[in-house]
Amino acid sequence: MDTNRKLVISTICTSFVTFQFLFHYVSYWFSAKISPGFNSLSLEKKIEWNSRVVSTCHSLLVGIFGLYIFLFDEATIADPLWGDPSLVNVNIAIASGYLISDLLILIWHWKVIGDKFFIIHHCAALYAYFFVLKDGVLAFIGNFRLLAELSSPFVNQRWFFEALKYPKFSKANVINGILMTVVFFIVRIVSIPPLYSFIYSVYGTEPYRRLGLLIQCSWISSCLVLDVMNVMWMIKISKGCIKVISLIRQDKDKNSLQNGKLD
Repeated sequence: MDTNRKLVISTICTSFVTFQFLFHYVSYWFSAKISPGFNSLSLEKKIEWNSRVVSTCHSLLVGIFGLYIFLFDEATIADPLWGDPSLVNVNIAIASGYLISDLLILIWHWKVIGDKFFIIHHCAALYAYFFVLKDGVLAFIGNFRLLAELSSPFVNQRWFFEALKYPKFSKANVINGILMTVVFFIVRIVSIPPLYSFIYSVYGTEPYRRLGLLIQCSWISSCLVLDVMNVMWMIKISKGCIKVISLIRQDKDKNSLQNGKLD
């Protein structure tokens, strides 16, 4: 087994153990310290809370690292299909360890946090990442997909506010909701046209043919699955955001009307 393969496997294992430790131990202690409301949550809520704490930690780690690679890793920028995947492999190995860990948590606590869409999402991502790690191909694309994780902290924060019964119209909730919608749209929806434009631009080229039929089909099919889910989630988030904005406007109009009557 070569050194790179050993590094990938050890990173996946370390990532898996780390995120399991965060879920079972660190999150309980940390959450109780920073949020007095955590202790009053039900056991079911605490399980999902800890799952989302781990999700946020993972998203910040691979998202920020992925952004650095996207902007500065010359090897994968110069050759998105066959560029040296050394840095990307580390990031994808971390993400793979998390996905395996989260799959285990989802299955173990299925009655509480089980979600078939997350199972599909995790399996599709792991399937795609397998080829990046095994064959050293599509490193730039694999890392590009990881940038979507930058939206997860805002999605999780929305759930934290809801669990702690923050008012929907509180300033913190509204600001987070707007940021969640904007960031989700940028990293998961705006990124779709450039990705498929790139696929079209390399289709039929010699580097593309070298990938082989299996990797070609796996690349496109996994992207389609993930992007369909992203569009579905974006529609759901947008509807919620529009609803909140409409309610805020109605509340302001009502207050203006009452003030007019008082005058």
